[in-house]
Amino acid sequence: MTQTLDIAVIGATGTVGETLVQILEERDFPVGNLHLLASSESAGSSVLFRNKNVRVREVDEFDFSKVKLVFFAAGPAITLSYAARAHAAGCSLIDLSGALPAEQAPQIVPEANAEVLASLKAPFQVSSPSPSATSLAVVLAPLLDLIDLQYVNVTANLAVSAQGREAVTELARQTAELLNMRPLEPTFFDRQMAFNLLAQVGTPDAQGHTLLEKRLVRELRQVLAQPSLKISATCVQAPVFFGDSFSVTLQSKRAVDLEKVNAALEDAPGIELVEAGDYPTAVGDAVGQDVVYVGRVRNGVDDPAELNLWLTSDNVRKGAALNAVQVAELLIKDLL
Repeated sequence: MTQTLDIAVIGATGTVGETLVQILEERDFPVGNLHLLASSESAGSSVLFRNKNVRVREVDEFDFSKVKLVFFAAGPAITLSYAARAHAAGCSLIDLSGALPAEQAPQIVPEANAEVLASLKAPFQVSSPSPSATSLAVVLAPLLDLIDLQYVNVTANLAVSAQGREAVTELARQTAELLNMRPLEPTFFDRQMAFNLLAQVGTPDAQGHTLLEKRLVRELRQVLAQPSLKISATCVQAPVFFGDSFSVTLQSKRAVDLEKVNAALEDAPGIELVEAGDYPTAVGDAVGQDVVYVGRVRNGVDDPAELNLWLTSDNVRKGAALNAVQVAELLIKDLL
């Protein structure tokens, strides 16, 4: 491809933003001029792209008419502050924060609902779901024709990198303190994170559900085009730096054919099916990889209409940055 596209990445110094820039280079995305943007605190640093150090500039000073596409890889507040300005400048955007409503920026997972893009017009506004919703959608989408799906129950064991670089640093510090038998004083987390599991990620509402859990349910329903699907989600903070792992139970109206399920998973894009008797792990398999690993595929103990799965994927790479770049790859034919 000889044509190129000038693009911007907001949140370029964060874990997702840095990985997104790396993937743009790895996949030879047709980048013309790359503009890296961040808050005033991070402006002035640089990120390596195609053997050159690209200086990070302050987002508040940026003229969005200079680019055709912008990735919002910062928090919801940044998206809400600058998305309208980017769109008004004729710039297409891909938001990773979950800040924009589905009616304005539909959630897209290329392996699950790429057809939605055909109904959109430039300048595009689309969203890349949370890493949890992305990984689950990749796996559940090829099963919808096989299972009369009634109910989904998921326990998401989330890596601390979902909460940014500060959370990664805190887990490392706590681990070092405990291994050296020093007193532990939690700062980022409200209690010991190292060698522990925390039963919630974020503050629950009056009904006991966190924003992340509600976001997972909302986005998964939208991507799968199953607005009334019953989904129960529990997000657990695991003492892992990178890589989310999920225990998933699907309830069908009729008996689930495991042979057909395995065949569908084997053939589906974005999935690596682990053979029976083995299972994948975040650290040993998923981190740094571009697929969702699936293992422990089995019926319920006494219910043939129940299907149980174990999933793991790199939350920063596959769940966030790669999905956003894959969406961009589908869009650029209408932008170039």
